[in-house]
Amino acid sequence: MAALAPLLAVAFLAAAAHAADPFAFFDWDVTYMTASPLGVPQQVIAINKQFPGPVMNVTTNYNVVVNVLNSLDEPLLITWDGIQHRKNCWQDGVLGTTCPIPPGWNWTYNFQVKDQIGSFFYFPSLGMQRAAGGFGGITVNNRAVISVPFDTPDGDITLFIGDWYKKNHTHLRKMLDDGKELGMPDGVLMNGKGPYRYNDSLVPDGIEYETIKVEPGKTYRFRVHNVGVSTSLNFRIQNHNLALVETEGSYTMKQNFTNLDIHVGQSYSFLVTMDQNASSDYYIVASARFVNESLWTRVTGVAILQYSNSKGKASGPLPDPPNDEYDKTFSMNQARSIRMNVSTGAARPNPQGSFHYGSINVSQVYKLRNEPPVIINGKKRTTLSGISYSPPDTPLRLSDLYDKKGVYTLDFPTMPIDGPPVIRTSVINSTYKDFLEIVFQNNDTIVQTYHIDGYAFWVVGMDYGEWTENSRGTYNKWDGVSRCTTQVFPGAWTAVMLSLDSPGFWNVRTENLDTWYLGQETYIRVVDPNGGYNVTEMVAPDNMLYCGLLKDKQKSLMVHRVQPLQRN
Repeated sequence: MAALAPLLAVAFLAAAAHAADPFAFFDWDVTYMTASPLGVPQQVIAINKQFPGPVMNVTTNYNVVVNVLNSLDEPLLITWDGIQHRKNCWQDGVLGTTCPIPPGWNWTYNFQVKDQIGSFFYFPSLGMQRAAGGFGGITVNNRAVISVPFDTPDGDITLFIGDWYKKNHTHLRKMLDDGKELGMPDGVLMNGKGPYRYNDSLVPDGIEYETIKVEPGKTYRFRVHNVGVSTSLNFRIQNHNLALVETEGSYTMKQNFTNLDIHVGQSYSFLVTMDQNASSDYYIVASARFVNESLWTRVTGVAILQYSNSKGKASGPLPDPPNDEYDKTFSMNQARSIRMNVSTGAARPNPQGSFHYGSINVSQVYKLRNEPPVIINGKKRTTLSGISYSPPDTPLRLSDLYDKKGVYTLDFPTMPIDGPPVIRTSVINSTYKDFLEIVFQNNDTIVQTYHIDGYAFWVVGMDYGEWTENSRGTYNKWDGVSRCTTQVFPGAWTAVMLSLDSPGFWNVRTENLDTWYLGQETYIRVVDPNGGYNVTEMVAPDNMLYCGLLKDKQKSLMVHRVQPLQRN
């Protein structure tokens, strides 16, 4: 679908709108391939025969054109975690804004990384597909005219960490449909590879592992993304400091960690200096957190950091994780310590702290409460504030465009509802330029991470117990980090604030794939005060796909399957 002519059409329109900004073109063929990351052959999702997929390396304000051919046997959407798609939710790659790309069709995404820098990733957003791969990195570099608050590193390294199952994503999906738990993962992958054989009894022989080669004395930027299913991971590099400098598009105050908890869907940048004597290679470790470590030993990813002058292979025990197997206070204090660098610029030269979020009057307050899974109509479901989201056949934004009624309701409650949980397509109703305070309350027993598409929000507070209005007295109203994905510890809350300066429908979801699949999401509908989307929202793309109540419109646009465009 949407081959050469539509691609040129969207490129022409974008060029007219952003003529001074460069273009970056990508042609992707999304396919299955067989890999054995944990020693057992299994089906994974690859992009251009790469698992993980390629890193998109672009610069602030680039126009990005991605031609995606769906060679899977099921529908596909690609979402761009952390890319804000300003006033252009059509390109967000989730069911609330876009019809899926049918098998054998291709579709062209066209968006601008407007006023953004930082470390992000993309992934397939439908039906647990990320559990099979299909993910890759997005690096948005600063423009040359904008200074960076640290010296230019000698190299840039992207590292994907995440829990992994030997079962394919369709099997995992069926388990959830049948009301079963996914259970303990089979391992942790690093850049799509299994663990180095640090222990002969725990790691079988013959597993391919990741090796990162470095030069002594040099400093490298590590961009680390947790792309897993549901497991929080502690990341560390043996005998090396991790100098945190950026997370999800915001420069942070530089601080050193010996290890850092990275929760599902989160991205961090560290500067790591090769200042050791290279008596041997060094372990890079990502291990499961907040579990019985004696039972979860296999859920550990191990890669190798290899100096060019290394004198031998890594051996001996792994570097220790934090000494608080179940006590999450250490991890919460880590999270609280991450502060935005308010004096430096990012995508623009003006300081990141020039937007004084703490002095803006809040327009709306929403408390979104997570509870343990429940049974609704005989099926296991997850909820936010008592509502389990049901995706309609017609995307929400498309239903508004064509004035199709009854697709969704604008009745998402500001506070959790009393009474039995329900399944419905309930959406948060907001207005352009509103300033929202959202409190994520986690009354479950595991860490959840929450993400909001289209925006970066300020993390202003987190604590244990039930959030009340008095909790605002603990808020950080000056240098809270601005990001797109935040952890919420069990029995605790996290509060965020965001300015609704981009009209459209924007997904609010847990990044934990099992919880998301079972219904824990909603959307924020952002319209202008007079109704509609007349505040410079981008028009619907010419290559729009149609489905649901609008499926008959697709017939006139249907074309035969094509191959990706080739460029020299």
